[in-house]
Amino acid sequence: MGEWSIIWSQRAAFLDGFLMTLELFILASVISMIMGLYLLYFTEHNLRALNRTIVAFVSLMRTLPFLIFAYLLYYGLPQLGISMSAFTAGLIALSLYHGAYFFEIFRSQRQVFSAGYIEAAQAQGFSKYKTFRRIILPNIISGALPLMANQLIICLKDTAFLSIITVQEITAAANSVQATYFIPFKAFIIAIVLYWLISVIIELATKWLGRYGAKRGMTHV
Repeated sequence: MGEWSIIWSQRAAFLDGFLMTLELFILASVISMIMGLYLLYFTEHNLRALNRTIVAFVSLMRTLPFLIFAYLLYYGLPQLGISMSAFTAGLIALSLYHGAYFFEIFRSQRQVFSAGYIEAAQAQGFSKYKTFRRIILPNIISGALPLMANQLIICLKDTAFLSIITVQEITAAANSVQATYFIPFKAFIIAIVLYWLISVIIELATKWLGRYGAKRGMTHV
């Protein structure tokens, strides 16, 4: 049996790994973006203690290697009596880690947002929440789309680390096939193609959202 025939015979393993990666990526992306936006909203209240807590959390995530963080959640927390499945640990690690980075992306856009629009909204009687939802949020998301796309691709690539904590995603599937049949090159070529396909979808979706936002006039900066 040729090597490509072996790869084809193991297509179910690659498909399962692809679906697992896709599920983890989508869930972690949605959670981390929502988390980043909520953290940004909390900073709008200018509460010193809260802001310092958020900054400390973000600084910790930015200095902590993702692999060590995933290891800590899956292998370290059981020593404290907190056990979770590999999938749950991986999802939490991805969400918290990238939530901090999304917050930084959104905060950078918030810092260059014109104060005039906020003052105009306040003059019209908008509450802080309504100002954030109707004025600030659409603009920072529209302006941050390229950076968000880049962060999403990084999040996708970080799912590969989760094979170390036994999550059966794309990299784990490729590693299992190459270890069993000793065909590392072709097995990992398939893994690369699958990651590339998801990355292309991210880039296309980002471009579509950018065009959609421009047509709807969502950018005022």
